[in-house]
Amino acid sequence: MASLPSADFELLRPHLKTIELVHATVLFDAGDAIKRVYFPHTGIISLVVALKDGQTIEVAMIGFDSIVGASVALGRGFALNKGIVQASSIASILDASRLRKATEANVALRETLFRHEQAVLARAQQSAASNATHTVEARLARWLLRSHDLLGGATLPLTQEFLGQMLSVRRTSVSLVAKTLQKAELIKYGRGRIQITDLRGLKNVACECNAAVKAQNRPALLKGS
Repeated sequence: MASLPSADFELLRPHLKTIELVHATVLFDAGDAIKRVYFPHTGIISLVVALKDGQTIEVAMIGFDSIVGASVALGRGFALNKGIVQASSIASILDASRLRKATEANVALRETLFRHEQAVLARAQQSAASNATHTVEARLARWLLRSHDLLGGATLPLTQEFLGQMLSVRRTSVSLVAKTLQKAELIKYGRGRIQITDLRGLKNVACECNAAVKAQNRPALLKGS
């Protein structure tokens, strides 16, 4: 939204409300009608696919650089994935109908949302490629770096169980990899907390998808440059 001309942003600003999103809150399930659009100021919202056997896997991690539910303004009124608050967040919310009407009347807003959805799709594709081809260690490192960027700090409120769900691996696998990273003095982890102690070293472990994801999240992408 920061890339919009001020006059265009004013179409939305009066209708925005600020709320707190609590950890583990489910915003919507796959197939639900999208009634609200979320603009996170802090925290993380994950879009995940839930499988019939109970497993889940994250397809997109949404933070202050993105929007949840923007597709409703582009013609899709239902959710393709489950949306869950991964790290407690402050967010602005907007009725989906308001965004849809504003988008229909404003070319700049429509183009911005279209580029945003392209960026989210590109990140989801990158995540799928990483999950299929890279080691759990590289994937975990990439995931921690992305979380670090969104939360703006080196200590992350994340459990091994939750990490396993996001990466679609067993908790024991996360534990083994976390111990390896801790032994290499890249992280420290305790109950519900993971602290990054060597950011540069963790970047060296992460797969090349980390750089690709960062490139896809540059503001320049949303501005179409």
